[in-house]
Amino acid sequence: MDSRRGKPLTSEVKKIAVSVKQYFDRNKFEPIEPSTKRAADALGIGLATVKRIMADYNRDPELPEESAKIRGRPVHAVSVSYQEAVRSYVRSANQKGEYITLENIRDFLNEISTGEPFRRPTLARTLSRWGFEFGKGTRSQHLKEKDHVIAARQRYLRKKRENRIPGTDIGTIRTEVYLDESYVNKNHSNDFIRYSGEDGPWVQKPTGKGERLIIVNAITKSGWVSGAKLVFKGERKTGDYHGQMNWDLFKKWFTEMLIPNIPENSLIIMDNASYHNTLSEYSPPTPLCSKKKIREWSDYNKIYCRDDCLKPELVEILKKMTAEPVYAVDEIARSYGHEVIKTPPYHPELQPIETCWGVVKNHVGRKCDFTMNNLIEQLDSGFDKVTAKTCTEIILKVRKIEDDFWTEDLKTDDKE
Repeated sequence: MDSRRGKPLTSEVKKIAVSVKQYFDRNKFEPIEPSTKRAADALGIGLATVKRIMADYNRDPELPEESAKIRGRPVHAVSVSYQEAVRSYVRSANQKGEYITLENIRDFLNEISTGEPFRRPTLARTLSRWGFEFGKGTRSQHLKEKDHVIAARQRYLRKKRENRIPGTDIGTIRTEVYLDESYVNKNHSNDFIRYSGEDGPWVQKPTGKGERLIIVNAITKSGWVSGAKLVFKGERKTGDYHGQMNWDLFKKWFTEMLIPNIPENSLIIMDNASYHNTLSEYSPPTPLCSKKKIREWSDYNKIYCRDDCLKPELVEILKKMTAEPVYAVDEIARSYGHEVIKTPPYHPELQPIETCWGVVKNHVGRKCDFTMNNLIEQLDSGFDKVTAKTCTEIILKVRKIEDDFWTEDLKTDDKE
């Protein structure tokens, strides 16, 4: 019975509870127990819940048919799975010179979604977080990507295109290594199953997500990088999995499991996770650093700042005087003869390993039996599903997306 603490019961569960309770009313079994208690034990729900359902039913037999009322504040959020579709929609509209508003985007999301609500304030915050801004266009106001996102994408695509071998599908001068981190929970399973219409779905799925495994790996067009797979148990079941990772752990994996197993002079591609962007001890500070660190760097480099300068003033001086920050992972890679490039912010579609994670997790979800031993076993089997052919096809698809971005950015720039 799918009944979770704090979750409203569906009308189907209520009707089943009424039927089971009435069944025990008609049939007396030994030892003698109240029918409400028997019904609660049989269905795996609380005694008070059964009593409340029956009270509602006795007051009005139609009440169990009604949908449960959602208590508390509704959760308003836009899933990150819509990010790629929204970006494509906005870019297409910009190129056509169409006027774009939040209502346009909300209508678009309603067409492609499964009935999720999209509130204007939430959608506005989400678009800003995804790197969009509402600004003045050539002739009218329109929604567009933030300049720093476009610049980061252009630098990334230029580097990738320089590494291509002309006349080949995915041939590259230097081996491209894509790395990423993800996670999978013990109770990760498919929500939809086949069942008898008369009996209903009786799969006993545990409540909650269960224990969590953190996974780190890398791919090339030849498949997974041999010897680079790292799997460990997360200490916390809640929150973003990035909270389970840190620079020390990532550095150990990067130097001991990745670097020794990739070809010489590789191009290592990763996203902008915080532990990927740990500053080198020789790097100038960034605006996100503490006021004390910025002040110490200014004093060390004999850059005059008044004693009563606020942090925003120090940041202004910092931007005028410093070059690009130096990241620790870049220094490590260079020391071994490799180069690191970062995907632009908010562009998971440019990371082929993201699709590989989907293949692995789909396999785990189909084979789930809600035990940790099985999760570990199926995780290994899921990794086997990602072959060299899989990676080649995914990277070929991503290259087409790169080409589309490159072409569309040039067209958009010509219109500015």
